[in-house]
Formats: sequence, structure tokens, C-alpha cells
Amino acid sequence: MKSINRTASLAALVFAVTLVAGCGGGGMSVGNLWPFGGSGEELSRVPPNSVAYQCEGGKRFYLRYLDNGAAAWVILPEREFRLDKVSGGPGNRFGSGKAVLEVGEGVVTLSDGPTVNYAGCRIPSAEPAAKPAEKPAAKAAEKPAAKP
Repeated sequence: MKSINRTASLAALVFAVTLVAGCGGGGMSVGNLWPFGGSGEELSRVPPNSVAYQCEGGKRFYLRYLDNGAAAWVILPEREFRLDKVSGGPGNRFGSGKAVLEVGEGVVTLSDGPTVNYAGCRIPSAEPAAKPAEKPAAKAAEKPAAKP
């Protein structure tokens, strides 16, 4: 009976070693099986099909339009919700219950009841690229030659 247990233990050990060794080939390793990443590259935190807005006070949220602009999906750090387009009134307004989203010319405001929670929200833009400095030789070539 001891020899059967010993044989079964030895077979299990050989199987386990072979299985772990097999994971090392073909770009696969035990380290690559870790489900929480580790490749060093950071994944995008922007939800798909949404636009990031940066607001006064360092607040930020994401906005996604639904149903060809008939509704807006607001993504806050602590919750997400849908606002339907409100007909009539100036500009684009979306509302549902107490929450109101007003979309103006480049500025978005989100209020939840009587208080404005997200004011002066804009899409963050990259700084414009600086123009390359002109070369001194090019400037000299542009000036007409002085007559003696």
C-alpha cells in the first residue's frame, strides 16, 4: 500500500513540475498569469466613447451621449446616471429629477438640486505646440544685401 501512495505522489510531483515548466515556453510564464497586470504600461482610465471634463475646484467627470444626443450618461467618480434631453429652453439641457446638465459653448455645468456641483467644466486641451525658432542663417538670407 505504501508503494502505491509513493508512486502516486511521485507521479503527481512529476506532473506538477512538467506543468510549471511548460508554462515557461512561448512567451508565457507564471508571472504573466497574474491577473492584475504588471506589464508596466498604464491602461486608459477614460471610459469608452466618453469625453473628459475638467471643472473648477479640480473636479472631473466623464460624459457620454446616448441615442444620437437624446440622452447623456454622466460618469462621476462615485456614481453614474442617465439624463434625458429637456425640450425647449436655450442650449442643450439634460435632466432627470433634480440633476441638470447644461451644455453651452465650450462650458458644461452639472447641478444636483439647488447646488451646482460641477461648474465651469471644459474639455482639457493640450498646450499648443511652440513654433520652432527660426535659424539665424534663414533670417540673414531674407534680408536684401546692402549696396556698397
